Amino acid sequence: MMRTLAALAALLICNSVATAEPVATASSARLPLTQNGGTWNSGHVQGIAVDVQGGYIYYSFTNLLAKYDFSGKLIGTVVGWSGHLGDLDFNPGDGKVYGSLEYGKQNAFYIAVIDGSRLDRVGIEATGTDIFRTVYLPEVAKDFTADVNGDGKFDGNVDHRYGCSGIDGVGFGPAFGRSDGPRYLTVGYGVYGDTERNDNDHQVLLQYDVSDWSKYAKPLDEANLHRGGPDTLAGKYFVRTGNTTWGVQNLSYDDSLQRWFLGVYRGKKPSFPNYLLFAVDARSQPTWRELVGVPAADAKGWERGKVLELADDGLRDAATGVRGWNQKGDVGFQPVGGGLFYLSQNSGSKGAQTADLILMRWTGDAHQPFAPVKERP
Repeated sequence: MMRTLAALAALLICNSVATAEPVATASSARLPLTQNGGTWNSGHVQGIAVDVQGGYIYYSFTNLLAKYDFSGKLIGTVVGWSGHLGDLDFNPGDGKVYGSLEYGKQNAFYIAVIDGSRLDRVGIEATGTDIFRTVYLPEVAKDFTADVNGDGKFDGNVDHRYGCSGIDGVGFGPAFGRSDGPRYLTVGYGVYGDTERNDNDHQVLLQYDVSDWSKYAKPLDEANLHRGGPDTLAGKYFVRTGNTTWGVQNLSYDDSLQRWFLGVYRGKKPSFPNYLLFAVDARSQPTWRELVGVPAADAKGWERGKVLELADDGLRDAATGVRGWNQKGDVGFQPVGGGLFYLSQNSGSKGAQTADLILMRWTGDAHQPFAPVKERP
């Protein structure tokens, strides 16, 4: 899965690093304007996590996790799993990196909890170490395996509640409807890009209190995938964006704008605008109402759930009222304070995947919401 250390050294691409002036905190002075995440024999970059205070950036390359410092030096990697490691986020509350990890064929969906402070060398094996632990998510498995049409058999074309294909986007932020208070891990569903269904037009977001997750977290054992995880949620929410290809790819909360961002792969339903980036304002109150297109269990009307409105910003589709931006935010999207964000671009081919980060500033423009930070303010 990974080349020898000597070969890796030849493959790694680390851009020269410039730094930005302080914007929100002293630590932001060390933020690189650009960084390359190396070239790896793995899947494409799925997401990033930034430890602003510690000065580290973590990259998920599907079946490899890489850690760099702000100077561009490779600190370490974790390897050795066959599942799909998706989006990442750093939790300042416990100093851990959280990422979505799924084994769809085994109906097993986890949050990987990675102790980044101990990730100090290249080639750490995920199995057999407590640096890389997993927490099972029963709610996701329940929706993934749901017999939607009630025929007693599993048909991937019509089953999977809400079109659930698993999980991907993860991010820490306040409870929906608030901009203060405790921070919850928020997990976005993957959603099948089926244009023939009408019950898959919502993004589904789960919120969890992770303060007691140490009792669930176990080292990864792919030969015996465990099923230990929380049976309760802090909340389950729905955002009607129109169907997107594989749901929420990157999810993050920005304190400066008090806003959640959802980066997606473009959808294919012609009745929707199919934007690439959506947002929900933190103080937008969830309302209990019908999930348009999702039949109720008694077949009388639509199912009901806690619905979040899209932010009143960006482009607006007159036909549907859906708002968003045509801004790539699907393979690495991370706020770092003071209106600054890292956005990732993926490139490469099979066996040679890389990621390039650019420090961007929020502009608020509907057509170009971000602009590169090119020089000192």
